[in-house]
Amino acid sequence: MTAQLIDGIALSAQLRIQVAQRAAALRGRGVVPGLAVVLVGDDPASQVYVRNKVKACQDNGLHSILERHPAALTEAELLSRVEALNQDPSIHGILVQLPLPAHIDAHKVIEAISSAKDVDGFHVASAGALMVGRPGFWPCTPYGCMKMLDSIGYDLKGKHAVVIGRSNIVGKPMAMMLLQKNATVTICHSATADLKAMTLQADVVVAAVGKRNMLTADMVKPGAVVIDVGMNRTDDGKLCGDIDFNAVREVASFITPVPGGVGPMTITMLLVNTLEAAEQM
Repeated sequence: MTAQLIDGIALSAQLRIQVAQRAAALRGRGVVPGLAVVLVGDDPASQVYVRNKVKACQDNGLHSILERHPAALTEAELLSRVEALNQDPSIHGILVQLPLPAHIDAHKVIEAISSAKDVDGFHVASAGALMVGRPGFWPCTPYGCMKMLDSIGYDLKGKHAVVIGRSNIVGKPMAMMLLQKNATVTICHSATADLKAMTLQADVVVAAVGKRNMLTADMVKPGAVVIDVGMNRTDDGKLCGDIDFNAVREVASFITPVPGGVGPMTITMLLVNTLEAAEQM
């Protein structure tokens, strides 16, 4: 068995056609959906991420502004900028790129963003809405993973899904989304006693820990669907995920590549969330 690829680039392209159509409909009503991206410091990876997010907005009919601030920006100054964006009627979504410099409390900054503009889905109000199954903004990466499962027509009802990772950004919201689709969910992490025993039971594995080759072929049940959220580097500097891709591909039924898998979907779901924020205002 060689797994079929779930192509995040192709799926993103399909979804972005719908994004552009929705954005055009909003502009026809005099509303230009707007996203503000705030970058503090000069982290190279963050610079690439924000550039891709701004470009995606521009390519699909959304208005986007990028605020660049030096790493020495104070927490009070950043909170002041967030509040100004909260009050700006031309901005429907606010994204503060993480990580922030060590002297700034990221949680405090996230909570300062209006929940109506929390298109990253990190605000406590968004997390609470997801927990109780109410409408709200879903974090973009797990939201993209769910769209990928939808794209292959995978019915999660009654399936056993194992999420490796418990972060507030991916692991925990991923588990909640899978639960909403009636999967039985196990969350594994660094203190899990026997990870292999858990993953061998899984119909779906979502690997989201940021550790190269963490999931190997002998840990995957034949025919399982494997979603790789990891973003790492090989010894020669090439991008790779959390799974031993070439080996796992011979066991799984569907698999996401890195690059070209979950990454493009994350940005696409950010556009979707920004559109929904604009439509609700």
